Amino acid sequence: MALRDDKVTLAHGGGGKAMRDLIEEVFTSVFAPPGMEDQARLMTAALQQPGARLAFTTDSFVVTPLEFPGGDIGKIAVCGTVNDLAVGGAVPLWLSAAFIIEEGCEVALLRRIVASMAREAAAAGVSIVTGDTKVVGRGAADGVFVTTSGIGVIPPGRDLAAARVRAGDVAIVNGVLGDHGAAILAARGDLALSSDLVSDCAALGHLMQAALAAAPGIRAARDCTRGGLASSLNEIAAEAGVGIEIDETLLPLRDEVRGVCEILGLDPLYLANEGTLVLFCPPDQAEAALAAMRGLPEGAGAALIGQAVAAPAGRVVMRTLFGGSRIVDMLVGEQLPRIC
Repeated sequence: MALRDDKVTLAHGGGGKAMRDLIEEVFTSVFAPPGMEDQARLMTAALQQPGARLAFTTDSFVVTPLEFPGGDIGKIAVCGTVNDLAVGGAVPLWLSAAFIIEEGCEVALLRRIVASMAREAAAAGVSIVTGDTKVVGRGAADGVFVTTSGIGVIPPGRDLAAARVRAGDVAIVNGVLGDHGAAILAARGDLALSSDLVSDCAALGHLMQAALAAAPGIRAARDCTRGGLASSLNEIAAEAGVGIEIDETLLPLRDEVRGVCEILGLDPLYLANEGTLVLFCPPDQAEAALAAMRGLPEGAGAALIGQAVAAPAGRVVMRTLFGGSRIVDMLVGEQLPRIC
């Protein structure tokens, strides 16, 4: 084994032998990309179908701590990018992964992050085919930053978009809300919170494909990451020109998440998720979508939480536990920094 350092040094980003050793022993030996050129060369039979389209997305991930109950920055990077493709109806296929590594980062931590990414990619049915590494000086980053891009194929005839949601369509989530944000907050240890909460971090490609097979009339879907469910619903309402009504009694929330939010004055509707999506479909397909989602571990807690309405257009309203109603606005500012 050529890589003998315990920590990353600036030499590992200098383009020489040390950098080659880091890349080969920590990254490419695990990801096993097809060849070692400066680009990935990709082909799939799915693209040969008339009307098939490519879907492409990119995202950067910064989270503190880098490892937390239920995941790590590598798992989030894979799951987050897979989910961005999946909610658009695409079948995720390929990922790139770029790493910005702070001088002094432990090589053992890098190995764990990379191993986590490889496991999640395999489970999601995607390949990590290309990437990049950069090393920066101490204080110029915070351990590790990861940027992933993803490519998938949208089958012919499939067209999911927020603008397609219509009044009467029902809103369905695949599981509990706010677990990721609450778990990260507890893991930081700043507030002496004792909790068994685990992040909901999960790839939802298989779940989305199952839902679409059972309910092909699904109009749109969004993964509820930063800004939580509330922000996703506001984006859909604005794009579709409809109102959205949700029922607080139907929202799947753990008592622990409610408790954390009550103690800290947070609203669980705005807590980040990394394995939760919301989709809209015609009401006559709702039961089929729910059944398909509940048949998978990532959708065991799937629930119908509300519906789209004609007015007030562009506004999200929640019927409360006490029988009243309140407006659910888009998140302003940031409830919790460095969450994903």
